[in-house]
Amino acid sequence: MSPSESTHPEPTPTGADRPVRADARRNREKLVTVARTAFAAADDTVPLETIAREAGVGIGTLYRHFPTREALVEAVYAAELDDVATSPPTLLDQFPPEVALRAWMDRYAAFVAAKRGMIDTLRTGWASGRIATSTTRERITAAIAAILTEGARTGSLRADVDPDDVTTMLLGVFLATPAGITPEETGRLLDLIVDALRPKDAA
Repeated sequence: MSPSESTHPEPTPTGADRPVRADARRNREKLVTVARTAFAAADDTVPLETIAREAGVGIGTLYRHFPTREALVEAVYAAELDDVATSPPTLLDQFPPEVALRAWMDRYAAFVAAKRGMIDTLRTGWASGRIATSTTRERITAAIAAILTEGARTGSLRADVDPDDVTTMLLGVFLATPAGITPEETGRLLDLIVDALRPKDAA
């Protein structure tokens, strides 16, 4: 170690530094939360200025966290996917497997709604390489598998179902229905999928 290194150590974070970092983290979280809601409700492209205003920050703050629209969309998409992919253990702690599956499907429906509001940006980002290639299907199928496994153990869900087949059925529902379909209409279709996954004697 040189004399200069020993007499001039690196400064340690001060108390004044910590609130700045905490504020920055809160601002980022607010921007992602507002953007998630805006993308899910939008029929068209949501201006970034609108997201900044509704989050209570300036547009400069938004761009410091997300230099491009793709960066914000990627953060929102990752947050939505994490929520839906990691929720089965919590749902299974709260509900029987067949009820947990239906509740999980509602979460997946919300994820699809948010994705529709940013699909053009996602496709462009995936094609250009600016947004990492999605592993959505694999993570969704793994979440379904976790619930089906517990349902098979308790006898409330069929044990002979390939989780990827359930993913395909869900994709079919959301690809075949228009963006403006009501939650009640979607719910009836999801109920049919859950009914198909119950053991025949239970049905």
